[in-house]
Amino acid sequence: MTDRLRERADALTGRVDLDEFERWQVDLLLVFGVLLASYVLFTIFGLLLGLSFNGIVSTLRRVTYFAAVYALLTLALNLHWGYTGLFNIGVAGFMAVGVYTMAILTAPVDGSPAGFGLPLPIGIIGGMLAAALVGLVAALPALRLRADYFAIVTLGLSEIIRLSIISGTLRQFEFAGREIGTGGGSGISFTATNSIIPWLLDLPVLGALGDRLFAAAGTIGIEASVVQSGLYTFVLLLCVVALYLVLARIAYSPFGRVLKAIREDELAARSLGKRTNVAKIKVFMLGCALMGLAGILWQGGRGFVTPESFMPILTFYVFVALIIGGAGSNAGSIVGGIVFAAILWEGPPFVQRIIRLHLDVRTPPTIYDAFVALGSADPLPMIGYVEGNMEQIRFMLVGVALIVLMLWRPDGVLGHRKEIAAATDLSNRPTAATDGGGTGESNGGEIEEQDGGERDE
Repeated sequence: MTDRLRERADALTGRVDLDEFERWQVDLLLVFGVLLASYVLFTIFGLLLGLSFNGIVSTLRRVTYFAAVYALLTLALNLHWGYTGLFNIGVAGFMAVGVYTMAILTAPVDGSPAGFGLPLPIGIIGGMLAAALVGLVAALPALRLRADYFAIVTLGLSEIIRLSIISGTLRQFEFAGREIGTGGGSGISFTATNSIIPWLLDLPVLGALGDRLFAAAGTIGIEASVVQSGLYTFVLLLCVVALYLVLARIAYSPFGRVLKAIREDELAARSLGKRTNVAKIKVFMLGCALMGLAGILWQGGRGFVTPESFMPILTFYVFVALIIGGAGSNAGSIVGGIVFAAILWEGPPFVQRIIRLHLDVRTPPTIYDAFVALGSADPLPMIGYVEGNMEQIRFMLVGVALIVLMLWRPDGVLGHRKEIAAATDLSNRPTAATDGGGTGESNGGEIEEQDGGERDE
């Protein structure tokens, strides 16, 4: 009777029972819900800022762009840390390998520094392969180490890669009869990955659709540059979906079950005859290749890159996104990427713009002066201090977010869920209590008697 009344109340109030949906449907609703909430938040702030419709759309496009790139990086890291338990804190280094390899392969032959002038697809594939090979070099000697020592190795390797790019040896060198190089601290120019959009728009069918899209956007006040950037962001979103499907397929494959076994107890997996070292090398190479691809799609969109784009703090950001979403969950990785990009990455600069536009404030010399004025019922100096130190406050917000997560949600948004390791979910099989038609206690007793009889026999 109580269940019937609850169902009727839910029907009247419009509540939705998420248990009636498949897990992927719940994940899809959650991802779109978080993304929609961030859109609403930035739209409200955009109206407060006095942005035009084109400005609001451009802001939402930027939020989506960073949400996509951080989702790609977090998914790749989740394959290492969430599935296999490999503590890789050298994400920035493997990104640098992929981006710089792609840059050298696609840079013009008469550039400064020069490259090979190869097509963009070859550069992307070459960058992924180079990142995977560097991952192999790192994995062979380092996977015998424990998690903390392995983390130190990956961090050291990341810094070695960055400093090698800056070095004068690789700034310009001869290879295969050509003078190529990384450009050192000055950076290198190459074929931008967003050049794929003009190429797609040159195709007959997509070109016609593109013309209609640009015309429709122009009628509602959206500039062509925003539309073109939005199309590249849409390509990134497609890459996120594709990577999610690939990792979901890996998770439920025999190889994925070996990875989860390694994460839980490597010694037990090895005792069952599983070649854990080979599995770890394979997954580490795959994850490094995906990190290289994410770096290419992100940093490669500008057509210019410098070593400062791959500082160790970038790896920390990706780990924060993974912690927010929950390690071991692909959907959680996407949610974490969205939350980090919207709230912690794009949110503080956007608030800074609002303060500068609507308030005429000055930054006090110290925070003590701001607190003194606040004690005198004058909040403007404190607001000015916040506006002038927004970059440092962003780090504080990251720390506060981590503390809140550790206190209230230590597993992240979706990290508490247990993914099944078997090819089929055995948890929903009918029990003896439901098949026998009697009470659970009586059926349980029958099962115990049957088991006992079998043992006696």
